[in-house]
Amino acid sequence: MSLKNIFATRWGIVGVGIVIGILAALLQKWGNPGNMGICVACFERDIAGALGLHRAAVVQYIRPEIIGFVLGSLGAAYLFREFRPRVGSAPIVRFVLGVFAMIGALVFLGCPWRAVLRLAGGDGNAILGLLGLIFGIWIATLFLRKGYNLGRTQPTHKAAGWMMPLIMLSLLALLIVFPQVEGQDRSGVLFYSLKGPGAMHAPLLISLGVGLAVGFLAQRSRFCTMGAIRDFVLFRQTHLLSGFIALVAAAFVTNLVVGQFHPGFEGQPVAHTMHVWNFAGMMLAGLAFALAGGCPGRQLFLSGEGDGDAAVFVLGMIVGAGISHNFGLASSPAGVGPYGIAAVIIGVIVCLFIGFTMSKRIA
Repeated sequence: MSLKNIFATRWGIVGVGIVIGILAALLQKWGNPGNMGICVACFERDIAGALGLHRAAVVQYIRPEIIGFVLGSLGAAYLFREFRPRVGSAPIVRFVLGVFAMIGALVFLGCPWRAVLRLAGGDGNAILGLLGLIFGIWIATLFLRKGYNLGRTQPTHKAAGWMMPLIMLSLLALLIVFPQVEGQDRSGVLFYSLKGPGAMHAPLLISLGVGLAVGFLAQRSRFCTMGAIRDFVLFRQTHLLSGFIALVAAAFVTNLVVGQFHPGFEGQPVAHTMHVWNFAGMMLAGLAFALAGGCPGRQLFLSGEGDGDAAVFVLGMIVGAGISHNFGLASSPAGVGPYGIAAVIIGVIVCLFIGFTMSKRIA
């Protein structure tokens, strides 16, 4: 079997899930925050803070993993001739879905990737988040069955497909040109956390290397946490789900080996115990991810292979992070932000409106 298609097989995607699970757990050991070896939403929030889109001092750092996800996918797409610049329709809808996906994720304090990593680390609060994620995706499948779609994609100029990789290269250049100065929270144009999750990170080259590897493997295997649940609900297909389960199992075993498994609900790193809103936040995120066509990781991988629609969604998430922290929507270990509950309710209403009005047939 050729290297070109081995990762797309059942055992191939299981292997990818195992690799991601191990690397995510090890990133914690190497310096990333607890139960946050990889969290696309949290890392995009940190990038938003580093660029000054919000001023929450504890979550400001340009995360090299996100850069690596896009550039690793770009490399795989070019190597296997799958770089296809394309755009679709309804860009403002995709942007809005990205904003509300981030709001829901930050109410829960994690994306689907972090939800399973929190579970693998023993955080019982993640159970409510995962149930909410599944419920949100299930709601979206009702719209998908009725013909929901955001329009067909079509080929576009190569330059358009390069926009997100170029943005990521620019972020990497900023991180290199303006490195953190010890004891200072700002270096040139960038903001840096001196304490909290933003101040906890693995060395740059390790983080970037892991991001590149994950981006490459995920592009080849089409790895997607949201897609795993959606495909099982819609078609009872377990292909993507097998990779998803492998990730959880590998992270769990690695956490046990390195002493990072701490079961319980109280005192978990960067988590809160408001169970209703753990559920509701991830329900909103899952609904938005499914309506947009992919989990936050998958959106990054797609943008690396030239998908302009995914790039718009990613930018929506980054802007959503700024909105969440500037307007008091994001949670903290103390609980949901002062306006987070209202934001979740509004987000669910907006997503339902999008689902109903963009379905071809409504029963």
